Amino acid sequence: MSADRSALRRAIERGERDGGAIEFKERLTREVHLADGRMESLVAQLRHRVLSGDGEATYVLGVTDDGGLAGVPPDAFSETMDVLSLLAEEADAHIADVETWSAGADGDGDAAGLVGLATVREGGMFEADDDHLVVGTAGHVDHGKSTLVGTLVTGRADDGQGGTRGFLDVQPHEVERGLSADLSYAVYGFVDDADDAVRMDNPHRKSDRARIVEEADRLVSFVDTVGHEPWLHTTIRGLVGQKLDYGLLVVAADDGPTATTREHLGILLATELPTIVAITKADAVTDERLAAVEREVESTLRNAGQTPLLLDRHDVDVAVAEVGDGVVPVVRTSAVTKEGVDTLDRLFEALPKRATPERGTFRMYVDRSYKVTGVGAVASGTVNSGTVEAGDELLLGPMADGSFREVEVRSIEMHYHRVDKAKAGRIVGIALKGVDEVEIERGMALVPRESDPDPVREFDAEVMVLNHPTRIREGYEPVVHVETVSEAAAFAPEEGRLLPGDTGRTRVRFKFRPYLIEEGQRFVFREGSSKGVGTVRDVEPDGSVGADGSGGGT
Repeated sequence: MSADRSALRRAIERGERDGGAIEFKERLTREVHLADGRMESLVAQLRHRVLSGDGEATYVLGVTDDGGLAGVPPDAFSETMDVLSLLAEEADAHIADVETWSAGADGDGDAAGLVGLATVREGGMFEADDDHLVVGTAGHVDHGKSTLVGTLVTGRADDGQGGTRGFLDVQPHEVERGLSADLSYAVYGFVDDADDAVRMDNPHRKSDRARIVEEADRLVSFVDTVGHEPWLHTTIRGLVGQKLDYGLLVVAADDGPTATTREHLGILLATELPTIVAITKADAVTDERLAAVEREVESTLRNAGQTPLLLDRHDVDVAVAEVGDGVVPVVRTSAVTKEGVDTLDRLFEALPKRATPERGTFRMYVDRSYKVTGVGAVASGTVNSGTVEAGDELLLGPMADGSFREVEVRSIEMHYHRVDKAKAGRIVGIALKGVDEVEIERGMALVPRESDPDPVREFDAEVMVLNHPTRIREGYEPVVHVETVSEAAAFAPEEGRLLPGDTGRTRVRFKFRPYLIEEGQRFVFREGSSKGVGTVRDVEPDGSVGADGSGGGT
């Protein structure tokens, strides 16, 4: 990541003045610095620097011994970071943070090299425990999803104008317009036997999120989805592709349940996600209006076959015991007065982690990709199953032709905190060696090299049509959302047609390319006003693809 040069200059001046916990390195290479004898010497040096800094040392990289800004090419900087990570591991330490700067530009205006600050801390790389809840939000636009989450993770009351929503990981244009257009993320946590949650002091500082991950015994990560109808596909992606434990559906007290509310509730229930309803903006209406909206919510839930459990009349322990078993807790909240925040805290602290897949093999579907200066390509998503560690050799794909690319895990981050490994259910960014960022696409999967993945172009599924204006016949082409895949597909119903409310079998064929699909995966399909849900039932041999991306079927 790039940063203000003042931190770099202060580190150089401090190192020139009193040394101690500051070390200058121009570059590190495997060939030279990991050789016998040299490696042992550098490990001892690193251990000394960490001890001199009371458990923390700073490595200034890309500079000469006297502090001059030399800069090294991005590839050489990446190798330097790899070597430093290995040295830290040998010294029972870990790299906690890295900041980079451009050392200048060449004649073409491109960066001539990089310099950086690496913070090295005592102790092995942090490993998150199993107690990590992932909650997906849903609800109509302007009903206060992001604002409520912002208040939860900071403990700060909103200003009445949605100010706390800016504490989420959102894009600049979203802040300017006040509307979310993509998934955003936030985190807070709990410490055993502590009275209050561990919250963020300054959510705009990435190190603050990292502190939550390091300090909390239980983490609660929020995947904040989009309430605006044009971006419904993004909401579906968040609810289907993120391996959520629970859904948090918000309904504004001044507006009440809308068509979007009911649609999002249908998606949550169709994907069998235990759900909690938060009635937001309780401060903005009269007690009579609040009670009326609460009755509307109860009616909406009952019409969907669910039993509402009002938490102003029942204990949180009852909700914890019954949520998901046809029971939906309902809580009144206000981000302005913080009404209901304590109730949600107690819920999220006590709710059990839902079972993760039994498969021990690592798999992660890519939701986002981006490039970090000095690190390279990063694939972000939720670990679907198994465990991944730094240094693991993986396959990325399928590519459009059905092939997979060999890659290596350079490093792993969770909410800006480096971890040595990640387990099922974690939302992580995995820095990959062996691939360019432009080659990584949403819907691709990361799997072990020895797994011999078999991508498919088509599969058999059991589907339920929730809404459709006419009959669904062969050739119907909705967008299918399965894991992080969002792809147009052609249906061929077994019985020739499917009517609204019908459940039946159909052949599903992706229109443009293959994906890694397996039996038992649930999906949502949508086209115009028609919507439905399904389960992959059979991936047949003639639906698999070869290196040319071809497959069987129609």
